[in-house]
Amino acid sequence: MDDRYDVVIAGAGPAGGQCARDLAARGYDVLVLETESEDVFPRTSNKSTAGTFPRMMTAFGVPDDVVMHYTTNVVLESPNNHYTAEQPGAVLDFGAFKRWLVEDSREHGAEYRFDTRARAPIVENGDVIGVEFGKEGQIFADIVIDATGPAAPLAKQLGLVDLRRENHAIGIEWEYEDVHVSHPDMPDVADAMMLRLDHDLAPGGYAWIFHTGADTAKVGLCYIQNNRHLEFAEDGFSIDDYLERWLGRDPRLVDASIIEGKHAHRGSAHIQHPGRMSTDSFMAIGDTVPSIDPVWGEGIHNCMESGRAAAIAADQALTGIVDTSASKLALYDQLWHQRVAPNMENRLMLAELLYLADNDRFDRLMADLNRLPDDTLAKANAGNKRAIMKLLHAEDLPQLVKFAKERLGFGTGSRFVQGGSPASG
Repeated sequence: MDDRYDVVIAGAGPAGGQCARDLAARGYDVLVLETESEDVFPRTSNKSTAGTFPRMMTAFGVPDDVVMHYTTNVVLESPNNHYTAEQPGAVLDFGAFKRWLVEDSREHGAEYRFDTRARAPIVENGDVIGVEFGKEGQIFADIVIDATGPAAPLAKQLGLVDLRRENHAIGIEWEYEDVHVSHPDMPDVADAMMLRLDHDLAPGGYAWIFHTGADTAKVGLCYIQNNRHLEFAEDGFSIDDYLERWLGRDPRLVDASIIEGKHAHRGSAHIQHPGRMSTDSFMAIGDTVPSIDPVWGEGIHNCMESGRAAAIAADQALTGIVDTSASKLALYDQLWHQRVAPNMENRLMLAELLYLADNDRFDRLMADLNRLPDDTLAKANAGNKRAIMKLLHAEDLPQLVKFAKERLGFGTGSRFVQGGSPASG
């Protein structure tokens, strides 16, 4: 076994890159396998709007030179109302950000093999001992980590994840110029990250404008492809059709044109309970789990925290007497629930209620946010029950009952039912 490492990570996204960065800094032999070729990386995996906040920038030492624009506000819109909160943020150049993770982890000693697709885990006596790649390649390691996102080739074959189709969210985004960010007839989105709840534009999801400086912005939308989406969707409409509709209707976007040389960012993720995330000598991180915020879709910070939690668990397992058993790596699952998505159940409930509401209810939500204390939304998004209750009304009771039945297994089609495989119970 000449081709052997302490840790092999499949996937060079935010989770895999940060995990490699942390482990290499601790002196471990780390190898990252990435499907894309290095000369184009990350063209096909440039799938994030890349809006984030100071807590992530500070926690992970993200440099200013990967920031496209610093923002000062978050704006929430409904069809006939809006709410503005003062919240500093940063819109990253996601491609530059991913390349920085590669470069920084390499400086610490991590090795990368691009144009290399992880195909299957190598299992011996019940333990994962390596990864098969390409047609016949094999690499061995004490710990294997799947950071490939929804593809999850390793985690799926181990029965560790059950990413369900009805929980699948898709999104599209382009970078535009000639955007009227301060149009007199619309909410001002200058120096802002804006999310719009409007089923006419994003049935079962939301749309966004993230200002990237001057008259440029990232503009896109996403929605979950399930029975809820079908309640609001129009026959024959693709996600591209909805984006075109928005461009034709919103005064801020009617003159917008795609910036020359830019490509569409198309991405996907799953919104559901993660279930189990580790087993003997193996962990699944980032959107493989999945780790995306169920309410507003923030992914970068959660994925970075997921990668760091896995690095902490790996460090403990490899220090002193090596013990990579499932019980030892269960520290990762514990840290994930503490650091990545605390109060997951409450936040899933908020997401369920939010995206099942109709447009009139979205208008009322904006009115509520405007009359309540400024920190109400932040607390609700963190899963605070008291804050969530302040945003509920009697009209929401039927949806609460429906949510409770589905979580108990009496309903069908829920986005958030746990995976049914033995490993994910």
